[in-house]
Amino acid sequence: MSTSVRDRIVASTLHLIGTDGVAGVTNRRIAAHANVSLGSITYHFPSQPDLLRAALETFVAEETTRLREIAESHRNQGVSLAEAAGLAERVAEDLAFSAERIAPFELYVQAGRDPELRAAADRCWAAYDELTVAILTELGLPDPVAVASTLVATVAGLQLRRLSTGGGSDLSTSVLLLLQGAVLTGGAHRQS
Repeated sequence: MSTSVRDRIVASTLHLIGTDGVAGVTNRRIAAHANVSLGSITYHFPSQPDLLRAALETFVAEETTRLREIAESHRNQGVSLAEAAGLAERVAEDLAFSAERIAPFELYVQAGRDPELRAAADRCWAAYDELTVAILTELGLPDPVAVASTLVATVAGLQLRRLSTGGGSDLSTSVLLLLQGAVLTGGAHRQS
């Protein structure tokens, strides 16, 4: 199956960002890596911020699709909070930190420097929050919206820690503590 020029450009951009950081990405390097003409990059992406936005949004779209499929495979199976936390840990550990998986961390940091990238980063975090709300709703948490962004940030932070140290983190314990706290807090709010 042939991949479109645009898709090859985006994939190469993610690879190069994950390998050399945003500063190491040039149109010439992308063209060489993607095996496309230099002009095709500016045809599809008039500016570097356009290309960086597309790279970030493409990664998140693929990642949320993958995570939705995992969530769907466990729908209506009566998964406990502890089992859900263990699943989150297994999903995180199964991910090898390839250049393409390191790239989003670079792009989120770049969004802090580049206002043109912030809207894309915001859409990406919103997609993770939305998926997390759906999963937490399935688990029966009392107020999944209230805990989703904290849970997403915790998982992202623990993944960053794992990436930067090369070591594991006890993600399942952290996720379980957050979920149990959300249940207790939700129960307390319903009683008052």
